[in-house]
Amino acid sequence: MLSKAVLWVAVGGSIGAVCRFLVSTWLFVPDRFPWATFVINIAGSLAIGVLWGLGQQQPWFDSWGRYLLVVGLLGGFTTFSAFSLETVALIDGQRYLLATSYVLGSMLVCVIAAWTGQRLAGA
Repeated sequence: MLSKAVLWVAVGGSIGAVCRFLVSTWLFVPDRFPWATFVINIAGSLAIGVLWGLGQQQPWFDSWGRYLLVVGLLGGFTTFSAFSLETVALIDGQRYLLATSYVLGSMLVCVIAAWTGQRLAGA
């Protein structure tokens, strides 16, 4: 089972990465608002919500769909979609403080980590 799941993730991930590249190339404008990433994150978040909502009661979703479409395709397209779905799950579970902490903490810590990484690399 694990080897099949890995194969589904690999196939979906390669398609998602190519889609991200194409959208980024199409929407990229230097020194402007990062529309490509913005659109990719919104599209991926919408798609993961739709797939998760439709797939929950479907046998194909548990056997291969989740690996191909959610982990692979959307994981290759944007990891922000997973972040969004996890946040929605916390809100659905009425864990509002934890959801808020997760959103604010992730945003702040990830920006600081990227900044620190650049400084460590001497950029």
